[in-house]
Amino acid sequence: MWIAFAFGSAFFAGLVAILAKAGMHSIPSTVATALRTVVVLLLAWAMVLVVGSEHTLASLDARTLVFLALSGLATGASWLCYFRALQLGPVSQVVAVDKTSIILTVVMAMVVFGETANLLVRLLGILGIGLGTFLMLHWRPGVRGTDSGNAWLPFAALSAIFAALTTVFAKVGITSVESNLGTALRTIVVLVMAWVMVFVTGEQRHLSRIARRDLLLLGLSGVATGASWLCYYKALQMGPVSGVVPIDKLSIAITVGLSALLFKERVPGRSLAGLALIIAGTLAMVF
Repeated sequence: MWIAFAFGSAFFAGLVAILAKAGMHSIPSTVATALRTVVVLLLAWAMVLVVGSEHTLASLDARTLVFLALSGLATGASWLCYFRALQLGPVSQVVAVDKTSIILTVVMAMVVFGETANLLVRLLGILGIGLGTFLMLHWRPGVRGTDSGNAWLPFAALSAIFAALTTVFAKVGITSVESNLGTALRTIVVLVMAWVMVFVTGEQRHLSRIARRDLLLLGLSGVATGASWLCYYKALQMGPVSGVVPIDKLSIAITVGLSALLFKERVPGRSLAGLALIIAGTLAMVF
């Protein structure tokens, strides 16, 4: 069942970047992240009430809470970097760099959790993902309004680093807590962090200027994020980190396809070859 949940996570995650990119026309990425997190939090706690796991709150130990909080902080940092990168750069390239988090995650899983089965195949998978990302980074999409040089690249790289830390902390934190409740608790940390950043940077003034269209798209992005998270952490609780994460990262195929369709981002043969390598490397680590 963890494979089904992981593929569900990938599907919804593929929609997140598209909806968020389309919804950030009138507001900064920090405000967009904070607003999306409100939707994710509501969805996460709704699922907690549906499954009835709220009564287990009192039984959570300090270790679980600490690692859930660390996972939430890493998630918040990853989101802030990721959506800033999306605002500055082309979706296809931002997502490609962000997905390199799989390399860091698999390496961490080997070291922290001892997940060393099929080591040679996984190393080949990492090589494929790395080479595929390199190929995708060497093209210039002709999309008006998205060319900001390489300013987006450091943000996308930091997003990948924090995303890898998120998974490792979450895997430790959800071993003794129902996955929906774990997701909801983590989201509280993300929400607080996101809104602190909004007020620290003084960007709360943009709240009154948000277009209805952007608000709707950000709301839908939050719903997609919440659905992806619920599937992802359920899969993470049931299956191995080094199996769940690669499947989740297949969302890049959905995102790249939709970015070409909706944003007219040109995808030349070099990038398609890179995408194929990323997908092949990802599947190699699963099977």
